[in-house]
Formats: sequence, structure tokens, C-alpha cells
Amino acid sequence: MESDLNTPDPIVVTPSDAVATAPELVCPAGSLPALKAAVDQGADCVYLGLRDATNARNFAGLNFDEAAIASGIGYAHVRRCKVFMALNTYPQASNPGPWRSAMDKAADLGVDAVILADPGLMQYGMVRHPGLRLHLSVQGSATNFDAINFYRDQFGIVRAVLPRVLSLTQVAQLIEKTEVEIEVFGFGSLCVMVEGRCALSSYVTGESPNTHGVCSPPKAVRWQETSSGLESRLNNVLIDRYGKGENAGYPTLCKGRFDVEQDHNYYAIEEPTSLNTLELLPQIMKIGVRAIKIEGRQRSPAYVAQVTRVWREALDHCSANPHRYAAKPQWMSSLDKVAEGQQHTLGAYHRPWK
Repeated sequence: MESDLNTPDPIVVTPSDAVATAPELVCPAGSLPALKAAVDQGADCVYLGLRDATNARNFAGLNFDEAAIASGIGYAHVRRCKVFMALNTYPQASNPGPWRSAMDKAADLGVDAVILADPGLMQYGMVRHPGLRLHLSVQGSATNFDAINFYRDQFGIVRAVLPRVLSLTQVAQLIEKTEVEIEVFGFGSLCVMVEGRCALSSYVTGESPNTHGVCSPPKAVRWQETSSGLESRLNNVLIDRYGKGENAGYPTLCKGRFDVEQDHNYYAIEEPTSLNTLELLPQIMKIGVRAIKIEGRQRSPAYVAQVTRVWREALDHCSANPHRYAAKPQWMSSLDKVAEGQQHTLGAYHRPWK
């Protein structure tokens, strides 16, 4: 595990720091069974997308048609759970219709909010559906309060999801200077880029995640057993080679192993690892974060259930006893089992040199 360098200083929270209400727990739903798993395990909100390029998890076999969304909303609302729809890719100049249609569907179906990246789509939603809550997606790449307040003033954004590149101190400074609700990622796969500004995979696949909704489209993925081990490729570009018994991850260009020097092959851009901020919960709650997001719409219902269960317990425990909170070893062990590369990091949230 990435422990020594990324382990924060001991958390000291006094009784006067008690927070009455925990942040909302926002969990992924890549399918109706995953949605139900999140709701049943205590999610406050779930987020989902349509089966097309309007959302940034556009994998075959995932996502929702209108009937499934209606069913999911009914299931969630009866159990007092909110439903958000992600329309977080960018409409194409030649055909913006699918994105506008998706916005209309979201309003008609009664979702509690839409998660948007494109200003033009925000403008469309604000004018056509003034009663619909608009959230700024992490794909909008807003990393400072001026940008977030601009989206609030121009488009009525009420919540912003922050990219995973800010330290906790920077998040706190931002919260102090905006009335917009702030949502941060708490657990799940990391991205080496500032979300919304990455075109790396398009050089290999020909499709940008900002327009087609996925870094590594399944049609470009190839697996092959060779005498040297199991190989993963994107459009015939070798991304990684795995030895016998080694865990094989889904091939993305930024998490491949590359020859950077003679006889030196390693994860040159980013290691496969998951963000896990359970041990930072008292600080996250104290600075006024309104929601914690779990990444993983491409993951299984079992993953969603396990992660939601742990986070629900941790949030409730921290809310009730912030001055005595500590992340339980069984929580961390349970999350590491479903983490990418079976290891975790605090990412940019904890920078010990600052």
C-alpha cells in the first residue's frame, strides 16, 4: 500500500468541532441492480447516465434506458434517496440534439439534478427547465472559486464536483469563498489529468472521452495470451503485459507500463491505485464539504454494495463522534479488496511537503 508517504499527521478534532450533519453520500449506478444496491446500503444520492455518448461512462452493457431510469427513480425516492443524471460530455457542433434531448428526458423523468460540463447545455437547461437543479461536473474542470462562482452567476449552478487535484487546504479555501455546494471524490479510481482536460487516449483510439464518454472504448480493447504473459492492447498498441497470477486491470493509456530506459519498464505516468479518504473524514466534514462521491459506474453491483456499506457506516460514525473518529482497519481492508491494484492513496488531498 502507499502508506508511508501518504499517511497524514494524526487527526485531532475537539468536541467543539462536532458536525451535526454528515455530507451526502453520492454513489455510482451503472445499472438498475447497482442502483438498488447503493440505495439499500445507505446512499443519500445515486448518479446514473443514459446508454449513449452523453455521459462519461459510455460502456457497452452499462447505463439506463428511460424505463430503467423511471424504475430506479421510483425505487430510490420511496427510500428517500436522490437520483442525479450525468450529462457530462460535450455536445458536438454538428449534432447537439442528443444532449438537449437527454436534458429534456431528465426533467420529464423527475431526476433530482443533472451533472453538466458544457456551458451551452447549462444555458439550455436553465432556460428550458428552470426548476431543475444543475450541478457542475468534475469534467468542467473548475479548480478555483472564481470559476465556480461564474457558473453559479451565469447558469444557476448549485453544486460543483471538484477535480481530484486539490489539496484539502485548497478545498477549504475554495469553500470559504463560494456559496455553491462542494462535492469531492472520496473513493475510487484516480485520473492523472485534471478531469475534462484529457485527450491522451484519443491519440490511440481516435475518440476523446470528452465527446464519446470513455477513455478506452471496448471496441479498441484487445487481450492476448502470449509466451511472455497476458497482454492488453488499445488499437494494437501494447499497454501492459502481466505475469502469471498478476492482477490485470482494464487497459488505459495513462496506467500502462512503458519502456522508459533500456531494460526499465514501469508505470511511467500513473500507477493503478484507488483514492481512499476515509481517514480524512473529520477534516472533510469540518471544512464544510456538502457531498462525498464514490467513483465506479463501470463497476459491479457487488462493488457498489460493499463500498456504500463501508462509507455509510464511516460517515455515521464520524458524524456522531467526530472527536473520537478513526478509520477502522476492517473498513480499509474491505475497500482495498475492491481498489484498483488493491492499493490506496490519499492522492492530492494530502501533500506532506506543504
